[in-house]
Amino acid sequence: MYYVSTRDRNLKYTAAQAIVQGLSREGGLFTPAVLPRLPSGVLNDMTNMSYQQRAVYVLNGFLEDFGVMELTRFVEAAYGTSRFDHLDIAPVRQVDDSTHILELWHGPTCAFKDMALQLLPHLLTASLRKADEKKNACILVATSGDTGKGALEGFRDVSRTKILVFYPKDGVSEIQELQMKTQAGNNVGVCAVEGNFDDAQSGVKRLFSDEELRAELAEQGWFLSSANSINWGRVLPQVVYYVSAYCDLIKNGAIRNGDSINVCVPTGNFGNILAAFYAKQMGVPFQKLICASNANNVLTEFLSTGVYDRNRPFHQTMSPSMDILISSNLERLLYSLSFGNDKLVKGYMDILAEHGRYEVTEEIKRGLDKHFAAGFCDDAATLATIGTVWKEREYLLDTHTAVAWNVLEQYRERTGDSTPALVASTASPFKFCDSVLVALGEAKLAKGIDLLDQLSGKTGLPVPAPLNALKTKQVRFDQCVAKEHMVSAVRNMLLDPNFKKE
Repeated sequence: MYYVSTRDRNLKYTAAQAIVQGLSREGGLFTPAVLPRLPSGVLNDMTNMSYQQRAVYVLNGFLEDFGVMELTRFVEAAYGTSRFDHLDIAPVRQVDDSTHILELWHGPTCAFKDMALQLLPHLLTASLRKADEKKNACILVATSGDTGKGALEGFRDVSRTKILVFYPKDGVSEIQELQMKTQAGNNVGVCAVEGNFDDAQSGVKRLFSDEELRAELAEQGWFLSSANSINWGRVLPQVVYYVSAYCDLIKNGAIRNGDSINVCVPTGNFGNILAAFYAKQMGVPFQKLICASNANNVLTEFLSTGVYDRNRPFHQTMSPSMDILISSNLERLLYSLSFGNDKLVKGYMDILAEHGRYEVTEEIKRGLDKHFAAGFCDDAATLATIGTVWKEREYLLDTHTAVAWNVLEQYRERTGDSTPALVASTASPFKFCDSVLVALGEAKLAKGIDLLDQLSGKTGLPVPAPLNALKTKQVRFDQCVAKEHMVSAVRNMLLDPNFKKE
């Protein structure tokens, strides 16, 4: 299988080459030339497989230059019980008769990014060998909260790599920031950026297109790669958990093989719900993909009208991982719905860069209407949802999953659609203790890390072990730069005399 750029389909790469490079040189995103289809009956056959076995099956259809035994080693290392606190890795919990929650936060950083970022380092280091790349990889990451810690933990002390994470100053939760600033590892770096996530993400993209920087790094034996969801190696493992969730619903007797379900996903950069779209295209019987946004509702407007317009106020919310106005992975969806029209996609991206707004064709609008629904809710509705679901169902939602729950309820009330639904739960509520405690009626909040014990005492739920461990960790990183100076942070990291290439 070959991978092509969304902005130039004549550029063809193997899976290993696409994973190593991360972002195509002209700014496009790598996407499969053809999506593999799941054979008839295979979902039923997969119900008796472990999560790891399902992962190998799905990955094998996309990674033809990797062997099954090789993928098996990677998957077992990534999704071992020492890293995840649940045997099912991504368990499905029934909350009521028609609603199930896919818990994606049982990994080492308590967020859904672990599902991909525990596997990506194995794929990348193997891809370096397969692509005969002699230089070492400098992994650049922009994060709105969870990707940063997930990438840092995944690439910690991985040979032939160094990783630098940029996050928006004052744009992540206190627990998320502490997770990053205390990160262990000899090859890791963390830097705050003055601005919001879009500033950090746009800055990273500029670094990738900086010819002078790329030449300078090449002389020193480095090349730039990405662990953001612009890298295909990030999106692909996310497809796995949607396939696996459907199999678990069959196994648990919630549905029969072939039954349609809706999927509701809280998303900002569009990678998580894009993975659900790919699973649907492969043959998983998903009906509507419901995109849930917070007050930064650029995706709600786009999926409803076909107009993408980032020219709007940026809202800093209690669901910070969704505080995004430039959704990078939408580009892959446009490529798919336009049937590989790379010139059209490039045109949209050029217009977006220059004017901040574009409108898609009627053909793409029909595709959006066929596959997607959308909605959003503000912080007040998010708090109310957390409180109500805890009181009525004794299930504790984090601020992002609460957005999805609320939007799903809006969708059901608006359409009368009673199809069973799967809600993607993207983070432990303990990562957003202050907001969750307020939602539960607490007026006086503890300070800093003590919030963890306060939420545990309030709910009777245990503090996840990785977050509890923060109590004894020391801050290692406190650098903050203007978005125009991110290139200096990269240079300083790679010139660190204490870092040894392996």
